[in-house]
Amino acid sequence: QVQLVESGGGLVQAGDSLRLSCAASGRTFSNRAMGWFRQAPGKEREFVGGISWNGGNIYYANSVKGRFTISRDNAKNTVYLQMNSLKPEDTAVYYCAASRRGLVQADRDEYLYWGQGTQVTVSS
Repeated sequence: QVQLVESGGGLVQAGDSLRLSCAASGRTFSNRAMGWFRQAPGKEREFVGGISWNGGNIYYANSVKGRFTISRDNAKNTVYLQMNSLKPEDTAVYYCAASRRGLVQADRDEYLYWGQGTQVTVSS
């Protein structure tokens, strides 16, 4: 069992930065790939990016590539999402999720555990 708690969301202006954190409890965190997803009002939850169990492989959605950076610290059971050059279209609730596997998958059905989400709002 893994429990996830996101933090770091907020209201920012276009061009600003935010760093989201996802703190995990549970012994198997370090064995699992972690993903970040987001859901805007009226839209499907979409894959933002993910990091493999040891941080060796990191993938990003095209919409955030070059602006967002995912990292993890297994000693602290925490995964991070650094978001730079934020745009109004990045406004969404952001979720972290723990995969059933060690390698990153974009399919949300591969993720067993989800956080409660944190709101990110980017004003123009």
